[in-house]
Amino acid sequence: MNKTYLLNISLLLVLFGLSAGNTHAQSTSTISPDVPKNLQVPPEQSLIFKASAKGSQIYVCKAKPDNLNAFEWKLKAPDALLFNEQGQQLGKHYAGPTWESNDGSKVIAQMKAQANAPQGTTIPWLLLQGRSHQGNGIFSQVNWIQRLHTVGGKAPANGCDRAHANREIRIGYQADYYFWGVPGNKGVKR
Repeated sequence: MNKTYLLNISLLLVLFGLSAGNTHAQSTSTISPDVPKNLQVPPEQSLIFKASAKGSQIYVCKAKPDNLNAFEWKLKAPDALLFNEQGQQLGKHYAGPTWESNDGSKVIAQMKAQANAPQGTTIPWLLLQGRSHQGNGIFSQVNWIQRLHTVGGKAPANGCDRAHANREIRIGYQADYYFWGVPGNKGVKR
């Protein structure tokens, strides 16, 4: 083998290594390494996209089901806007829980698991599974959703009693939502 051939092969290997390294860095930068085991998605799923939410968690003061003389703040619904990684609004998040894109597609999910956030003053991290879809846009292939890196949103510890029954409050929150699926596969249509 001549020197030019070996040099070209070496150069290709270096370029391939850098390219592979960059791909790995990109994929791991969007997947949080601090996710608890019970919030991991199934291994065949791929990260479709990530969105940040900014909005409110809406709570209602209700009597506890097992003691009608005791009251607590119960989550009514989220009310948030969703933003892509460039800061552009891509949709909204509301009761259901539902995520709706500006393109009209929706995914409605149900909670499968939760874990306390590292900061005890914020709402928990969640794993949700898609149960129905509408439309053919970005949410049509979403099977799993992780709510991570939450800030705020936790119900107050007091202020809910018989005198305040049915009172609603809004608590500001932020979170990162990771949307997972198998590209090319459509979810169940509603």
